[in-house]
Amino acid sequence: MSSLPEIKDHQQSEEKKNEVNDANHNNAVISSYWGITRPKVRREDGTEWPWNCFMPWDSYRADVSIDVTKHHTPKSLTDKVAFRSVKFLRVLSDLYFKERYGCHAMMLETIAAVPGMVGGMLLHLKSLRKFQHSGGWIKALLEEAENERMHLMTMVELVKPSWHERLLIFTAQGVFFNAFFVFYLLSPKAAHRFVGYLEEEAVISYTQHLDAIESGKVENVPAPAIAIDYWRLPKDATLKDVVTVIRADEAHHRDVNHFASDIHHQGKELKEAPAPIGYH
Repeated sequence: MSSLPEIKDHQQSEEKKNEVNDANHNNAVISSYWGITRPKVRREDGTEWPWNCFMPWDSYRADVSIDVTKHHTPKSLTDKVAFRSVKFLRVLSDLYFKERYGCHAMMLETIAAVPGMVGGMLLHLKSLRKFQHSGGWIKALLEEAENERMHLMTMVELVKPSWHERLLIFTAQGVFFNAFFVFYLLSPKAAHRFVGYLEEEAVISYTQHLDAIESGKVENVPAPAIAIDYWRLPKDATLKDVVTVIRADEAHHRDVNHFASDIHHQGKELKEAPAPIGYH
C-alpha cells in the first residue's frame, strides 16, 4: 500500500503537470498551412513585447501641454444646433453616471471611437469612388478612432462594466453609429463640429475626473500595464497620469474636428488641407 506522503507527492506532481500543460496551451502558436505567424517583437530594453492589440511603434508620449480650456464659440446655425445637441447628451449622461467617473469615461470612449471610424470609412469609399486622394484624412480619422479605442481598453482594466452597462453600451453604439453615419453623409461640416463639441465635453469630464483624484474622492491607483506601454509612462505611473494623457488626447481630437469643420465652412474639401497625421 502507498504511504500518505507518496500520495501527496503524486497529487502535487499531477498538479504541476497540469499547470505546465495549461501554460503550453496558452502560449502555443496556432499552426497555419499558410505560414502566417507574427515575428517576435521586443521593447527597446530587449524584453518581449506583451501586447497583440498594438505595437511599440504605435506607442507615443502624449503632448500634455495642449490648452485644455479652448472652446469654439458657436456662430452659425449649424454650430449652435451641434453645440446644443452635445449639451443635451451631456445632461443625460450626467444624470445616469453622476460621480461614477470611471464608468462615465468607459461609456464615453465607446461612443467617442465611432465618429473617426465612420468618417474614415466614408472618405475611403469616396476616394475609391472618385479616384482621388484624401489628403491624409482617412488615416488621420482612423488614427483618432484607434486612439479612442485604446482609451477604452485602458478604462476596462480599471472599471469592470456591469451587465446593464454593457447592455446600455450595446444599444447606444448601435443607435449612434447609424445616426452618425447618416449625419456625416448629409453634412460632414456639421458632423465634425458635433464631434469637436463632443470632445470638448470629454475634456471637461476628464478634468472633473482629475479633480476627484486630487481631492481623494477617487483612489489614485497604479496605472494599468497597457497604459504604461501605450503612452510610454513611467513604471510607477498612476491613474492621475493616465487621465492626464487621455485628456490631452481628447483635446487634440477636439482641435482636429473643429479644424475639419472649418475647412468645410470655407467651402473646401478636406483633401485640400493636409491632415494632421499622428496628431493624437
